[in-house]
Amino acid sequence: MGHKYNVPAMWTEQMGHVVAKQDELAAGAYVTGQSLDDMRAAYRKERAFWNEGGPEVFSSEDVMVPTRYGQVRVRHYRPSGEGQRPLIVYVHGGGWVIGDVDTHDRITRTLCHLTGAAVVSVDYTLAPEARFPRQIHECRDVVAHIRENAVQWGIDPEDVSFAGDSAGANMSMATMLMMRDEGSLTSVRAMLLYYGVYGLKDSLSMRLLGGAWDGLTEADYQYYLDQYFADPADVSDCYFNILGSDFSQGIPPCYVVSAGLDPLRDDSRTLADILSAARIEAVDVVGLAESHCVKDTALDAVRQGYRVRVLTDLTEPVSPELGRIARADMSAAGIELAPSH
Repeated sequence: MGHKYNVPAMWTEQMGHVVAKQDELAAGAYVTGQSLDDMRAAYRKERAFWNEGGPEVFSSEDVMVPTRYGQVRVRHYRPSGEGQRPLIVYVHGGGWVIGDVDTHDRITRTLCHLTGAAVVSVDYTLAPEARFPRQIHECRDVVAHIRENAVQWGIDPEDVSFAGDSAGANMSMATMLMMRDEGSLTSVRAMLLYYGVYGLKDSLSMRLLGGAWDGLTEADYQYYLDQYFADPADVSDCYFNILGSDFSQGIPPCYVVSAGLDPLRDDSRTLADILSAARIEAVDVVGLAESHCVKDTALDAVRQGYRVRVLTDLTEPVSPELGRIARADMSAAGIELAPSH
């Protein structure tokens, strides 16, 4: 592997201590040649240490949620016992084959504590016991169920965000895109995406980085893909190949985090570049029927997170009275009403 960087020589002292502790806790946790049972047990053992301590939350409860495949466990964190809270749906990483709500418990507790939102961590069915796109469907069905039962869950069904790490970041984006495409979730507050995989088939970071310390050599990555997909052609599916998705509409603000020595670094950088290039921040609305079509289009654009301006000299209401009402509604929503020149 002479073409690889000597990544351990590039670590900070602190990172060296972290990897040494990782090896002390569960040496070989990321070796993909072992049995899945051994890999999963080693990963849980290692993660148990990193989950010690951290902030406490008001409540943490495991709940079974119905999906098209049966019951899926989620862990529901709440910062307080009262009131409707924003919802953050967390999808854990682990190459689709390892990890669960326990291995990422401190992360999700911290997210609940810092944001004041309710957090739901999804314990989706791992691969290869289940294959793509079942995991995406499970996450989608969990979100739909919680929104449909918002009062019971104590959440605001119109204030939903997604978060995830590594493979979980991929599935978070896929779930959001699937629900956008089917029209079941038209407004998402934000995406929190930590060192994710988004569909690059080759990259400098994958070629030059990765080793036994992170379980992400090129061979390791192919192993994870082989477990996730029953059909290798699915790597081109838009709910895995996020970089090939439609970013022209309905994309919320995305916080994209990459790590400098992560083999998946270039996936995050490419996603960030695409999002920046595709990001439409402002919309001008014109047309007939200002009191209906124009108003509804403008209000929908606001809900999508755009800065909206209605060009008043290029619109026409059905009647003066309905026009006055429509303009009052649009002004109240923060829409700018201005002539085109």
